[in-house]
Amino acid sequence: MGVVLKYLVAGLVRYWLIHLDYWQTIANRVEIATPLNSWKRLMEGIYLYDHNINPYEGDSFHESPIMLIVFHYLTKKAPFILPLLFTLLDLLTAHLLYKTSKAFIRIFKESQEAILPDVAEESKTMLLNNAQLTEASEYVLSVYLFNPYSVLNCAGMTTTVVQNLLVATALWGASNGQRIVACVFIALATHQALYPLLLIVPISILLADVNKGCNKCSYIRTLLVFVLSWGFLIYLSAYIMDGSYKYVYNTYGFILTVPDLKPNIGLFWYFFTEMFEHFRLLFVCAFQINALALYVVPLTLRFKKEPVLLATVLIALSTIFRSYPCIGDVGFYLALLPMWKHLFSFMQQKFIVACAFIITSALGPTVWHLWIYSGSANANFFFGVTLSFATAQIFLITDLLFAYIKREFTLKHGSSRQVEGKPAKLVLR
Repeated sequence: MGVVLKYLVAGLVRYWLIHLDYWQTIANRVEIATPLNSWKRLMEGIYLYDHNINPYEGDSFHESPIMLIVFHYLTKKAPFILPLLFTLLDLLTAHLLYKTSKAFIRIFKESQEAILPDVAEESKTMLLNNAQLTEASEYVLSVYLFNPYSVLNCAGMTTTVVQNLLVATALWGASNGQRIVACVFIALATHQALYPLLLIVPISILLADVNKGCNKCSYIRTLLVFVLSWGFLIYLSAYIMDGSYKYVYNTYGFILTVPDLKPNIGLFWYFFTEMFEHFRLLFVCAFQINALALYVVPLTLRFKKEPVLLATVLIALSTIFRSYPCIGDVGFYLALLPMWKHLFSFMQQKFIVACAFIITSALGPTVWHLWIYSGSANANFFFGVTLSFATAQIFLITDLLFAYIKREFTLKHGSSRQVEGKPAKLVLR
């Protein structure tokens, strides 16, 4: 009954916010809407398509043709259902994350039983019981349903709601060993936003762990299904656009080249506003490598045994360093963190990170108003807040990873912090 009540309250809050007089203000906030996910830009694309004008010839529309054709149909046939649809999609995302956390608990129990012989006697009290594991799922559900970032993202009717649903479905499919579901939905998410491409690595590992058998064979099958799914979506999109692949530049190309420098909660806009043009290509490549490739190999090598943690961290890092992030992306990965509630006692910067999140979330809209409307601030003020917000997220992720390593060490060697009788110091490398 408690779970049903959570869904009901969260759904009513979202539906109510969409019907407020201030909805337009929410939908146009720079923290919520970006050139990629804005409802306003989606409507512009639908209008152009409806008047037989290719929406990808201009610079206003950057969604995939599949999203274009789906929402074109919905706005023409049943526009009244859209607020309810966005609310239900967000609630479904929360439910899938809840189910994913349940599957993770099952996987975690098996791994905990496997390492039991290697656990130090004094550390056996740190092993989690069923009650502790079960409550983690409740926290995952509550954090997604009532996190202001997720609520406002849904209220703004951004297409990030759809992206979050696709990623959540892929994670649910992978955690339950359903290869086709995981690969198809991560291909859909990649087709829409590109950065979910990173998740094919933890999803491949997770599917191999859940399904058992030959790991290399599993990796190859997963990669093959993903590539075929993504290729089919690219072809289908071209078919929708009468065989033209010009949409690729205004979707993937737009994400990678970052031509629109409207301020957002990310780091790209300020750097490239100040950048000399002849350095632009170098720094675009450096920034995109940082977002798409830099962390995948080292993190995979270190956390291969924990693919769910790896997926959480890669989602967070891609959110921080992507070209057009929004608070909906942040709210999604924050909802995954309660699965690692048992690591919180090993984290040292919880209070600092929490304060930074609260302060930057309050200061962002304030500084934006001072800059854009009052004229008493400038871009440096707003970028200072977004930089602090990104720094807080980096502190959160590094603290989580270090907490995992500390707990892993403590389980094996006890809490004495000694190796071969000598005092030891844990260092994150």
